[in-house]
Amino acid sequence: MDIKTFTFAASAPPLPVIAAAKLAGILLPIDSSLSSDSASFLFCDGQKLHGANVLLRYVGRVASFYGQNALESSQIDELLDYAHIFSSGPAFESGCKYIDEYLERRTFLVGFSLSIADLAIWAGLAGSGKRWESLRKTKKYPNLVRWFNSIETEHGTALNEVISAYVGKKGLGDPSTTKSRDQSVITDKVKNVNGDVSQNIKGGSKPSAEIDLPDAEVGNVCLRFAPEPSGYLHIGHSKAALLNKYFAERYQGQVIVRFDDTNPAKESNEFVENLVKDIDTLGIKYKKITYTSDYFPELMEMAEKLICEGKAYVDDTPREQMQKERMEGIESKCRNNSVEENLKLWKEMIAGSERGLQCCVRGKLDMQDPNKSLRDPVYYRCNPIPHHRIGSKYKVYPTYDFACPYVDAIEGITHALRSSEYHDRNAQYYRIQEDQGVRKVLIYEFSRLNMVYTLLSKRKLLWFVQNGKVDGWDDPRFPTVQGIVRRGLKIEALIQFIVEQGASKNLNLMEWDKLWTINKKIIDPVCPRHTAVIAERRVLLTLTDGPEKPFVRVIPRHKKHEAAGDKATTYSNRIWIDYADAETISAGEEVTLMDWGNAIVKEVEKDQDGNITRLSGVLHLEGSVKTTKLKLTWLADIDELVSLTLVEFDYLITKKKLEEGEDFIDVLNPCTKKETVAYGDSNMRNLQHGEVLQLERKGYFRCDVPFVRPSKPIVLFAIPDGRQQTCLK
Repeated sequence: MDIKTFTFAASAPPLPVIAAAKLAGILLPIDSSLSSDSASFLFCDGQKLHGANVLLRYVGRVASFYGQNALESSQIDELLDYAHIFSSGPAFESGCKYIDEYLERRTFLVGFSLSIADLAIWAGLAGSGKRWESLRKTKKYPNLVRWFNSIETEHGTALNEVISAYVGKKGLGDPSTTKSRDQSVITDKVKNVNGDVSQNIKGGSKPSAEIDLPDAEVGNVCLRFAPEPSGYLHIGHSKAALLNKYFAERYQGQVIVRFDDTNPAKESNEFVENLVKDIDTLGIKYKKITYTSDYFPELMEMAEKLICEGKAYVDDTPREQMQKERMEGIESKCRNNSVEENLKLWKEMIAGSERGLQCCVRGKLDMQDPNKSLRDPVYYRCNPIPHHRIGSKYKVYPTYDFACPYVDAIEGITHALRSSEYHDRNAQYYRIQEDQGVRKVLIYEFSRLNMVYTLLSKRKLLWFVQNGKVDGWDDPRFPTVQGIVRRGLKIEALIQFIVEQGASKNLNLMEWDKLWTINKKIIDPVCPRHTAVIAERRVLLTLTDGPEKPFVRVIPRHKKHEAAGDKATTYSNRIWIDYADAETISAGEEVTLMDWGNAIVKEVEKDQDGNITRLSGVLHLEGSVKTTKLKLTWLADIDELVSLTLVEFDYLITKKKLEEGEDFIDVLNPCTKKETVAYGDSNMRNLQHGEVLQLERKGYFRCDVPFVRPSKPIVLFAIPDGRQQTCLK
């Protein structure tokens, strides 16, 4: 390809063409001297091409940005024809609305990788300057913004150079900076998480991305992370844990890990052990581990003290009736019982008698308060189930609402972080501390983190475990820390993602693809590259002039990361390729065999049903890899290939967000796991458990089961790369 000149009008630069060429590394000799009413053109190999879309298709074909097959190319053509709507002022928002709906379940506009369709729509938006930037700050087109941000995150440096150079020349807005606002926030916040913030405070400066903790004094902050040991740590809990870590580091304070073990029916030592493991995985440094059960004697004394002071009473009202009375502001018939009667029933509760089992202790607050959490909340319940730590010593257990304010105060907590979904309970927390006569602890709220297509209720997650829908709490389909790490997420990515959310009090419904995009940027520069061929219907390509005797070359496992080491690649005159690749090859076509060179396919043999059974061709190693449309992965036909099982996962439910009262069982995804048999290069025998790699042209994977013996396959879990998942077929 010999491009002599690329000519256009300075007032109307074809942004998608320039962007596509820049991303593909194609040098365009630019001449912007055309008049404003002239069409762009390009001189290449002695031929002249006219029109922005014609040029874009040409660059797309050269750069492999034009789809993987005829259908995708046609879909791209359709979107290129539509993209002009963004240059029409009145129809601009109609275009935004259409593409937003189109992207609801897509990461890219066509297929599973960037194409010229994406670049055409991107250029239409970016080229509008301030108009798009204003819409981008709203919540009007969430899918479109997500898609735009994803492209900017992945290709921001190159694309922003295009914007800086050409958008201003169109007079459509100020040139963009080379780093987006979101990117700078991420960088600053990750620095904070790694402990740099405290130094900034001491120096008297404060990065703009920092989060303030009200009334906090450097060196005098004590926080607590208080999970209930009734499940494993999940991504929602991680936000609370990492914010505690963040503030402790920023203010040179401490974190206490306290297990809120007040409900023996749900809790176990297994959960305690795994929560500690997950907390360590997140890199949270804590002063000590405590348990609410450590304070059971003091809490019982406090309950009895409040009963004696008339600030609490024992109630035997049936639970459903009690709930109804609380909703309607009706006082219990037991509310005005004497202290003596209350103490008598309290002793029955402590003994776990039949009478005691009918009772609970309630705080005497205000049954008419508009805030229903203040309508005489329950402080103690009778429960004969043995406790996982202390056995059958107690028959009564405090509620979280009663125990937490007391233990927070006793342990010296200065700030209690909790999600804003409990906002209405803040008044209850402070009122209980007041009645208990303990010092006040400041509550600091942050928004709960919710993920699309994801259940974070431990009760619902337990259902999947108990009903065999997953393989355990560390299943890669689970949002638990162990699950997502087993799937291939790096903790650095999780920390960056969580801290980016900050302590915002706005409700967050986050896309998983944003987290996996961050992860991809971490693993891609360092993970080794290997090759695999799908076993089903694989096709043998015979190279008639290829090496009769196979030979081996040692090449890098990662061309840009020397530390990844080397691998041995075997070259032969008989090689395997994927059937999907074979389908795209025409007789006489020149293709590139990756890490080898070009070859010309001479014959395509098919059976009576039209299925490809064999290919034959010749090497053309002097050919240019830039001129071929197809870049093929391949494996020599040798005995040393290893068996692989490639495992893909999908969401457990099919709905982004459950509505109030909706049963998750009604939206279960019928297909959440898919296994594909493949063959891999012999070097994969050396993969270690947990190692992350890239299979060329197939994506990123984590080794879950390494090589044990030839008859047992290596199991690789597919790692999402930021492209939105769809239900597996």
